[in-house]
Amino acid sequence: MRDWDYENEQWTRLPSYLKHLPLFTRHYDLVSLFFRSLWSVILKYWFFRFYIRLKVVGDFHEVRRNYPKLLVIANHASHLDAVSIAAAIPFRYWLDVYIAAAKDYFFSNALFTFFSKHCLGAIPIDRKDKKGEAVELCLNLLSNLEAIWLIIFPEGTRSKDGFIGQFKRGVSLFSEKTTTPLLFLYLEGNADLWPKGRIFAVPGKLTLHVGPVHPPAPIELIYESYRKWVTSINPHAFRDEEIES
Repeated sequence: MRDWDYENEQWTRLPSYLKHLPLFTRHYDLVSLFFRSLWSVILKYWFFRFYIRLKVVGDFHEVRRNYPKLLVIANHASHLDAVSIAAAIPFRYWLDVYIAAAKDYFFSNALFTFFSKHCLGAIPIDRKDKKGEAVELCLNLLSNLEAIWLIIFPEGTRSKDGFIGQFKRGVSLFSEKTTTPLLFLYLEGNADLWPKGRIFAVPGKLTLHVGPVHPPAPIELIYESYRKWVTSINPHAFRDEEIES
């Protein structure tokens, strides 16, 4: 990727919602670092300890030692999912963690945009993008950053009934084009705590399972491998007809 000229129009006109990404700025934003630190305290030492009791099954440190660059995929059934994964990952890795987030929700106003940029490290994904700009952005990050964990929910949207649905092909595209392996995560209990349609989460227990790392592969193989692993934990995570197929 060619160098950026910080003085030209291309830099000065870069959308503000992209300026927190180090691929473009070449440095970590101190504002983001401060607010991520503050947000980590709120998440780890208050919300996910006293309100949502988060339990992590697995070792992120071991995964990180072997895989500094990963696509992190998980089931998606509530607004808890992205922040739950962030809370589970040790803070020392947070500056390399990014979340592919729907631009029309997470960047819908100034407050959401500030939070998404500086607390989540969110990458805006325009679900109506026909030019492929969001795809190119993710491919550039995966290709050019030495260390990145990009969190993607391969179902594409939150489950309405809590069951895990079919995967979209985007995650396979990112993985195969950049030779980036995939880390499987499974969030158990997320649909019960904050199902689609509820205003806010209810208190309770949430378990995050850290699974195997899968090599780049077609989406059908990724989905089957993920389903086999998850059903070994929860046989009822998928609809009956999908398990039998």
